[in-house]
Amino acid sequence: MRYLFEDYALDTDRRELRRGGTPVAIEPQVFDLLAYLVQHGDRVVTKDDLFTAVWNSRFVSESALTTRINAARTALGDDGKAQRLLRTLRGRGVRFVGDVRISRDAPSSTSAEAPPTLTLPDRPSIAMLPFANLSGDPEQEYFADGMVDDILTALSRVRWLFVIARQSSFIYKVRVADAQQIGRELGVRYVVEGTVRKSGTRVRIVAQLIETETGTHIWADRYEGDLRDIFALQDEITERIVSAIEPTVRAVEVKRALAKPTDNLTAYDSYLRALPYYHSQTREAVIHAEGLLQKAVDLDPQYSEALGTLADCIAVRVSTGWHQSRTQGTTEACEAARRALAVGPDNSTCLSAAAFAFAILAHRFEEACELADRAIDVHPNSTFVRNRAGAVYSNSGESDRAIAHFEAALRMNPLDNKTSTFTFTVGSAAHLFARRFEESVRWGRRAMAITPDANIARWTTAAALGHLGRMEEARIEIDDILAKHPGATLERARHASLRHKWMYDLYLDGLRKAGLPE
Repeated sequence: MRYLFEDYALDTDRRELRRGGTPVAIEPQVFDLLAYLVQHGDRVVTKDDLFTAVWNSRFVSESALTTRINAARTALGDDGKAQRLLRTLRGRGVRFVGDVRISRDAPSSTSAEAPPTLTLPDRPSIAMLPFANLSGDPEQEYFADGMVDDILTALSRVRWLFVIARQSSFIYKVRVADAQQIGRELGVRYVVEGTVRKSGTRVRIVAQLIETETGTHIWADRYEGDLRDIFALQDEITERIVSAIEPTVRAVEVKRALAKPTDNLTAYDSYLRALPYYHSQTREAVIHAEGLLQKAVDLDPQYSEALGTLADCIAVRVSTGWHQSRTQGTTEACEAARRALAVGPDNSTCLSAAAFAFAILAHRFEEACELADRAIDVHPNSTFVRNRAGAVYSNSGESDRAIAHFEAALRMNPLDNKTSTFTFTVGSAAHLFARRFEESVRWGRRAMAITPDANIARWTTAAALGHLGRMEEARIEIDDILAKHPGATLERARHASLRHKWMYDLYLDGLRKAGLPE
């Protein structure tokens, strides 16, 4: 029997817990406790119930029980404050509150539940799968990932291609699936897979293009060269992939898709090492990424991709409250954005990062909207571009326009939760300002379900609940806000960068009704 919830599968026959196909370490007694709670999720389970079921009525201290419950929460990525799946009811017991589906089928070795089949877009669609690192050195994993990132970015600039975002295609670093299954899960006609072997100053790259409906290998090739020629190799790979998909594409369109980020290999190495930290979206990781990106731009001040990503790192830190000074952080983010635009006026990362910083931090809405428009025109297949543009339009009061971009971002990146946290967070704000309060709550809670520390989503959700008159729920969100930020007040909420007075009025009125102090 398998019990499926979120992206977990709890298999009572095999006595294993998996998340996204990856086994989760869990002690036998903790597994028994979790299984009992999942199986009895229709009621509150008392301490006596657990003592009887898990310990066969043997004497067990309450501290031992608490330790096991906390271990179960850890295995589920839950915590005592959020209580996303395991909820403690003081004086009564514990209840599993997740949405459980029961499966008696043979368990899949790769996922808790197969994602739904997506329909193919009306234009050629492709996913770049992570290249296998054959170097024998785990430290070189960043190089293989960065190689794919650069090819993916080049492909995404071809406007007639529908390209799946990196975060969804990289799910297959841990999920085993054939090309046909991947095509169904991502809704693409083609996938590119390959290997990278790096040894000293030499690199060998093998890539192949597969048609997913039949699993047919359409094209394959191998490239070898010195690392000093790495960008020429990337250009050649990209050109051949694009030509295999559409033989009649004009050479100028292919060349437009090819962009060399820098000629400084040391700076490039720092940029590649920063990307995993940048994508992880935690406070410590973003700060670490910022340091690596700063090193890259110090080495190469004309490195537009690194400058744009650095500007975005700083803006994210400020907007999430991770910077020591909002005033200083705003100045730093806008200066980094200005430098990025100076060296990369047609680079979509620079355009999007600058638009985001100017709108979210500096009240420069007209300029931000113009930059967001240009970024979409340059790079319409980018989840990053769509998300940052949506945030700009949302804070400018253009909710419907913003939501259209968030929905496009979700379709391009159907499997990645981390990026979706940003999408749902800013989508919650867009629905709030459109006075669609129920939708604002739904989007905000989806963000918090993925990332319990999605603080901005908690503020917009509280405001929407206040407008709905659901005061008990609103008070819970306000209590969580005050627990994390004891100095949170309506005065602090006024620091939000919104374009119109009516937006401040709507936002602050909702928070006031929810119980946020002046």
